[in-house]
Amino acid sequence: MRLSHFLALFAGTGLMATALMGVEARADFRVCNATQNLVGVSIGYRAKSGWVTEGWWHVNASSCKTLIEGPLSSRYYYLYAEDAEGGGRWDGKVNMCVAEKEFRINGVEECLSRGFQRAGFQEYDTGEQSSWMVQLTDEAPPETPTVTGTSNP
Repeated sequence: MRLSHFLALFAGTGLMATALMGVEARADFRVCNATQNLVGVSIGYRAKSGWVTEGWWHVNASSCKTLIEGPLSSRYYYLYAEDAEGGGRWDGKVNMCVAEKEFRINGVEECLSRGFQRAGFQEYDTGEQSSWMVQLTDEAPPETPTVTGTSNP
């Protein structure tokens, strides 16, 4: 059973991101878990060597985790997350490879034949911002998600 979850997007190191989770502002890709359950998160991106997916980061309830440290080098990032306790998912339409345990997978083709699972990742267009934050909540999605941010220096 798939839960209805909302992905609120917050880009940049602005006051909104800092105020939401009480974290210090800096350049990176962060995921904040505003639910009451542990969440497992994986990320996908295009590197110089090709497509890469990495996971799992465990993000405790009401906390944040940095997935990529420093200024972002790509415009598009892809995220897939699972509620470790409730069974819900934050997913999307872009298929990429994941594994049961901690992983770093090169390539997104033929996941099953290579011994991996396939999951639908949500695409985030960071607009070439230096930072991006995704907040996972239990809320239903609004018609237009909130996006704020700062440009690369």
